[in-house]
Amino acid sequence: MINVAPEVAEALQAGEAVVALESTIVSHGLPRPQNAEIARQIEAAVREGGAVPATIALVDGVVRVGLDDAALEAIATRDDVVKCSSRDLPIAAARGATGATTVAATAHLAAQAGIGLFATGGLGGVHREAADTWDESADLVALARTRICVVCAGVKSILDIPATLERLETLGIGVAGYRTEQFPAFYLTDSGHSLPWRLDSPQEIADVLAQREALGLEGSALVIANPLPEDRQLDPALHERVLSESLAAAAAEGVRGRDVTPFLLGRFHEGTAGESLRANVELVLSNARLAGEIAAAEASARG
Repeated sequence: MINVAPEVAEALQAGEAVVALESTIVSHGLPRPQNAEIARQIEAAVREGGAVPATIALVDGVVRVGLDDAALEAIATRDDVVKCSSRDLPIAAARGATGATTVAATAHLAAQAGIGLFATGGLGGVHREAADTWDESADLVALARTRICVVCAGVKSILDIPATLERLETLGIGVAGYRTEQFPAFYLTDSGHSLPWRLDSPQEIADVLAQREALGLEGSALVIANPLPEDRQLDPALHERVLSESLAAAAAEGVRGRDVTPFLLGRFHEGTAGESLRANVELVLSNARLAGEIAAAEASARG
C-alpha cells in the first residue's frame, strides 16, 4: 500500500539523508496557482540542506512517498483532494481517493517508510475554547507515538499555545528551540513562552537523536522549533488585529472542527494583504532546509 519513489528508496537503502514533507500545505494551505511552484521550492530547500525530499500523499488510493511532477500537480490542482489525517487513511485508500496528508498522517507514513526527519510549517495543537469543545489536533497524539523528528515553526498562532505546550509535555514529546529559548508561534518569532532546551546546530540535534536511540526512547517525536528571524515575522500588531477579527468571524459563521484552521489562515491571507503568505512560505522553506541539514548530519554520523 506504500509506493516509495525510486530516488527515495535508493537513498534509504544507502543510508543517505531523506526528509519527509506533508502535502496538506500544498492542497489546502497555499493559494493556487502558486502552490505547485512553492511545493517545488520546498523540495529544493531540502536538497539545499543535503537531503532527498519525500513529499507524501495519497494518489488514487495509493500512498506515495515521494511525488513525481504529475502527482504533485494532482495534489496542487485537483478539486477532489481530501484532507487526510491518520484516521482517514484506510477509508480514503479503500475508496481510491486522492488525499493530502496532515502532520499526523505524514509522520506515521514517514516512519513506516523508514524516514526519521520531517519538515512542516506549524504543528496543530489545542484550539482556543477547547475546554468547551474538546477540539485538539490529532497531530499531538500522533507525535506521541511516532518515531520522528519534526522541524516546525512552533504551533500555529491561532491556537491555545500554553495549553498545547502542556499537552506536549504530558504526552512525552520532546521540544527544543533551534538557536532560541523561546517557543515560536508560526507567523511570530516569539509566542511569549519559554522552552527548557536550546540546540544550536544540526550536528547537536543529530547527537540528540542518536542518544534517544541509544536510550531506547524512540516511541515519540522530537520537535525542533525553528522561528522566523524577528525582522521577517508578521507585524505583531497586525497579527493581533487580524486574529481577533478572524476568530469573531469563525464564531459568527459557525466554523467548527477541521474547517477552523483553513478558514482562519484564509482570513489571515486577506487581512494582511499577503504578508501572512510571505511569512508562511519563508518559514516552511527555512524548516525544510534545516531538516535537510539535520538529516545530512545524521547520515554522516552513521558513516
